[in-house]
Amino acid sequence: MTPMDTDNNPALKSIFGEDHPLISHFGMEVMEIDKGLAVVRLPYRGFMVGNPETGVLHGGVMTTLIDSACGIAVFTALPRLQPIATLDLRIDYMRPSTPHKWLMARAKVTRVTPNVAFVVAEAWHEGEDGPVATAAGSFMIGTKLTHREDAA
Repeated sequence: MTPMDTDNNPALKSIFGEDHPLISHFGMEVMEIDKGLAVVRLPYRGFMVGNPETGVLHGGVMTTLIDSACGIAVFTALPRLQPIATLDLRIDYMRPSTPHKWLMARAKVTRVTPNVAFVVAEAWHEGEDGPVATAAGSFMIGTKLTHREDAA
């Protein structure tokens, strides 16, 4: 599977590609998108390790991967590009990640209402049986999510 080419589409590149600061910092690659679906790959990098003795990735890194995949899936399910925010994300860690292996996450939107999108996801290592983690989340949709300087 090769990463999605976002170079010819500035909007996609800024949301899903190397122009997005978080995705760029973690080295995530969007492998596939479709309406309500996203597959994202995360490389194994030393700074992401939660336990230096075992080499297992930090749980927050797994959360970042899954949350990113879910957010991208939500963007693709909407009729137009608009702000979203994670309302709730429940992650069940099924087993530790395997040291030195890339992680994949697949997120699928199950329902979209005018204000909330619902998503399920799982993370796994290519070539291994069973998920490393599963997730269910909800995301707020709307223009009321813009940043305000006067909000305290």
